[in-house]
Amino acid sequence: MAARQFGLALGARPPVGLRHGPERRTHDDRRSHDRDYADRRRSQRRKARVRNLLFSALAIALPPHIKSHGLNLLAPQPAVSVTVGGFSARPAREAYEYLIQEAADKYDLNPALIRSVIETESAFNASAVSRAGATGLMQLMPAVAENMGVENMLDPRENIMAGAQLLRELWDHHHGNLPLVLASYNAGGKAVARYGSVPPFRETQNYVKRVTTLLKKSREANGD
Repeated sequence: MAARQFGLALGARPPVGLRHGPERRTHDDRRSHDRDYADRRRSQRRKARVRNLLFSALAIALPPHIKSHGLNLLAPQPAVSVTVGGFSARPAREAYEYLIQEAADKYDLNPALIRSVIETESAFNASAVSRAGATGLMQLMPAVAENMGVENMLDPRENIMAGAQLLRELWDHHHGNLPLVLASYNAGGKAVARYGSVPPFRETQNYVKRVTTLLKKSREANGD
């Protein structure tokens, strides 16, 4: 009765999952299987330890940027390479020509005049600074640059634009008298006003001669 109640009546098929008759394992079979299973467990633990040691070593050895993005970065990554075949430096006298032309157009000056003043003042050295503090291509003094609204005297464009503006103002003041314009640019308007002509300073007189000579050459060479 009890056997029928739990599905174990004689002649009935045993429930799924239960061994019966010849299928039952002996004690020796169970011990042999347990030993094999234990061996597999030990082998798996050894492999796991080796694997953990390997990943620990990689975590220590890899650079931080690879660690932060995971080990996938160890695989080949797409990359773009740029190769510069070569370049040629432009001469200083040509490098600022576009700024000279811009300043000449803005202030209605002959570009040869700006070009000649730059060559005399700084030899086209944009970072030139004199002992007196004159700075840049057209050797602006700090007070003049400030009056012209220049924020960075070493900026070629700002420097050339301010120098051209000063030349335009001196040109208008002296009614196009080139020697007086150049003398005022070099020695200052007060010195020219004091003498009523090019001051008798050797530096200023040589300056006027040099710029005038370069101006003539520049006009011939560039067709200005």
